Amino acid sequence: MTPPSAPPLRVLLVDDDTPFRTRLATALRARGCTVLECSGGEEALQTARSAELDGVIVDLRMPGIGGLECVTRLHELQAALRIIVLTGFGSIATAMSAVRAGASEYLIKPAETDAVLAAIRGEVNTKGGLGKQLPTDCPTLDRIEWEHIQRVLGECDGNISQTARLLGIDRRSLQRKLGKYPPKR
Repeated sequence: MTPPSAPPLRVLLVDDDTPFRTRLATALRARGCTVLECSGGEEALQTARSAELDGVIVDLRMPGIGGLECVTRLHELQAALRIIVLTGFGSIATAMSAVRAGASEYLIKPAETDAVLAAIRGEVNTKGGLGKQLPTDCPTLDRIEWEHIQRVLGECDGNISQTARLLGIDRRSLQRKLGKYPPKR
């Protein structure tokens, strides 16, 4: 006799980027998952109240209820739920904020579908995220400065003038720094 197969994972995918959300949902379905899709935080919270879920994948930057608030509220609804933050704007500061809010894992786009699936299952993930082995090299000062600016800007809800005052730099200098791509490690 063959052993009974495990029921498919029930996953809620929350991302306002429709093409990305559709591709990831299709890839997860091809791997046997049942996927519910939502385009924003409010819709995700309504779905989480009524659906039995094994995991949630949440984007950080979304209109309305942002990713971190969505993670916090999902964690309050179901504390045992595995919540995976998947973002294109990763930094140490946002990773720490996401974990404090209740995220189980933090992955940076583009993440491989198998890495996302491993995170939902709670398996050790070696292809990105919190479970990976940290590099032995140290980040550059430019990178640390960029991450600090991003953290302060996030705490100021994107207010550039307030952020510049807190950092003690000219607003235009801050805008120039924000206009650059994040420095490499």
